[in-house]
This record gives sequence, structure tokens and C-alpha cells, in this order.
Amino acid sequence: MVENSGAGISALRVGMGFDAHRFATPDEQRELWLACMRWEDAEGEGVSGLSGDSDGDVVAHAVIDALLSASNQGDIGSFFGVGPTSKGSGMHGRDMIREIAIMLAGRGWSINGASVVVVTQQPNISTRRQEAEMSMSQALGAPVTLTASTTDGMGFTGHGEGMAAMATATLIRQTAL
Repeated sequence: MVENSGAGISALRVGMGFDAHRFATPDEQRELWLACMRWEDAEGEGVSGLSGDSDGDVVAHAVIDALLSASNQGDIGSFFGVGPTSKGSGMHGRDMIREIAIMLAGRGWSINGASVVVVTQQPNISTRRQEAEMSMSQALGAPVTLTASTTDGMGFTGHGEGMAAMATATLIRQTAL
């Protein structure tokens, strides 16, 4: 807890989130959604979309888990459910993030920002990093930074079987004295 010039107390909370999805098989014909935007250019280069109940946006999902962790509200599964008949089924990460941001504001939280690292061999994140950061920041209503890494050929991300993302988010809540 940090004092705030007599108006009350500011609570700063940090949360962490993680998500991973496998690439869809060719017969699943999934669009590639990542960082709240569609990556049609990568689809044209043969990169498959990600499997999941929603759009499979690992970046958005990791941010959501970080926000829910920081606010002690559970995780993406407890908020949107799991499975083909869940609340989150068929939703885009952008819409899910907006819903979480609205819920948090209603509970007195201000989103300070988020940072995400996506672990993947493809697509090349650097080609659209700025666009992805802007898309995420607009959806969240706060700054989001995005970095990318590989696992040098190790594990499911290194073998090109899927993607993973890890995120941190910071929230602030003002409370009266």
C-alpha cells in the first residue's frame, strides 16, 4: 500500500498470466488471431490459426489472466467458462479484454498497463509489433507492450506445434481513508 496525498490510499497490484494453444489442423480452418488482431499476412504464408473455444488469441488471454490475477478475480476460465457452450466460446480476445476492463473499472480498479511475451517460431512478431501493441492498448484502455521469443527448437513452441504467452499487468485502486 502506498499513501496518496491525504485523499485515500492507493493499492498497486501486480498479476501474472499465461496461456498456450496448439495450431489448428488444416481441416479446422481457423483464422490466426493474435494480440487482438487478425494476422492475414501470416495466414497467407501458411501459418495456421490457433485452436480453442474462442479465437485462440494467446496474447489477449494471457493479459486477461494477468488482470484477473492482479484483482484477485480468478482466471479466464472462471470468468468466461470452458468448452464449446461457455460464455467465451467464439469470442474474440479484443471483446474479452474490453469486458474485463469494464468489469474491473466497475469494481474500482484502474488499469496501469500490461506487458506480454509471446513464445512462437511463427509468425514473425516484429513485422507487426507496433500495430499489435496499439491494438491491445486500445482494447485495454491502457498501454501494452509486446515482445517475442523462441525456445530455440525446444518443446511444443519450438517444434512449431503451437504458441504460448506470458503477461504481467498492474492495477491501481483508490480507497478512502
